[in-house]
Amino acid sequence: MRIFGSTGPTLTRKRIVLGVTGSIAAYKAVSLLRALVRDGAIVQVVMTQSAMKFVTPLTFEVLSGHPVSTEVFEAHQEMKHLSLPEQADAIVIAPATANCIAKAALGMGDDLLSTMLLTSQCPLIVAPAMDGGMWTHPSVIEHVGTLRARGAIVLDPEEGPLASGRIGHGRLAEETTILEAIQTALAPRRDWQGQRILVSAGPTQEPIDPVRFISNRSSGKMGYAIAEAAQARGAQVVLVTGPTAVPIPRGVEVVSVDTAEEMTKAMSTRLAWSTAVIMAAAVADFRPMHPVSQKIKKQGRSEQTLHLERTTDILASLSAQRTTQLMVGFAAETNDLIAHAQDKLTAKGLDLIVANDVTTEGAGFGSDQNAATLIDRQGGLTELPLMPKRALADAILNRAHELLQSRQSHQAPTPIAGGR
Repeated sequence: MRIFGSTGPTLTRKRIVLGVTGSIAAYKAVSLLRALVRDGAIVQVVMTQSAMKFVTPLTFEVLSGHPVSTEVFEAHQEMKHLSLPEQADAIVIAPATANCIAKAALGMGDDLLSTMLLTSQCPLIVAPAMDGGMWTHPSVIEHVGTLRARGAIVLDPEEGPLASGRIGHGRLAEETTILEAIQTALAPRRDWQGQRILVSAGPTQEPIDPVRFISNRSSGKMGYAIAEAAQARGAQVVLVTGPTAVPIPRGVEVVSVDTAEEMTKAMSTRLAWSTAVIMAAAVADFRPMHPVSQKIKKQGRSEQTLHLERTTDILASLSAQRTTQLMVGFAAETNDLIAHAQDKLTAKGLDLIVANDVTTEGAGFGSDQNAATLIDRQGGLTELPLMPKRALADAILNRAHELLQSRQSHQAPTPIAGGR
């Protein structure tokens, strides 16, 4: 049994600027600093005035072996907002408050950290931490989308108990997740270079009338994470997506659809272009047979009968049409996970299926995390523990790439004797 998603290469001699802002999670930055130093990084810490109310600069200075910077203009020193980013291989802000994210997105520079971001050309990794439902506030969503569109790696905070006593999204991402993001930014894999991946994501909406439809709880986060990861690893990516609120990944071509029929057409017309298809969308299995053009009124009705018909099994249809494409599907189940997934793998002629139990605590629809079992057509099973969906996306791509390489090596033409 193989477990993917290891932390990857060392950070030896990499220069990291660690920005710490005014969150209760600032104490976790101390452990992150120790991990960075342990992995060989040279770390310069920049603290905001609010951060110093939670942890003293001396703590970071002792552990990093370098003075902590807190002001744009410090006596008898160079202009830190210029010199620090010029020397850095990456800037990491952990924790990043909603205020810090807003300033970065809007291009404000009223302290050393925010001013430094305006002059930086190196990769930026942002690990948010906030409370009180801030993460889902429209302005925060917009600012995060802006930073991601510019190429910053903005990690999703985790769900759990917050400082206020509430349960929600806002906890600083796990240290291993932050380290993995740093390593990915500094040594990006390009193993999918030259490949063309067709990804589907999100739900479909099957209309009953102009204001009602049949759908499901899919958020689209898993498919979007796969598209983002594949693009980062060098692939050309087309993302066919149902209605979602997830920010569009940078560098990915997006085709928006509403219904299963529209998704079928969009995927089918692009099948020949692709070298791999990853069907992460949760397509409605049924649709109303006779959707009506006017809103159905409830007056005088004690009941309403809705006649349904099957939608096209998109993945099975694509698999039947394929030539050399690698086909990857998903099986979201509530019981008998492995048996149901293996049945789908065989029935749809897939190369790989990602099986996940949507009743698992902390995983499933709408969550930022997931756990899965990868099953290939040779019968191999790979269990993946609960992890952020972006990390799971890389694990899926790892296994899919192995299968694609194996297929392509078997399809390589035999050299002709005496050929040149």
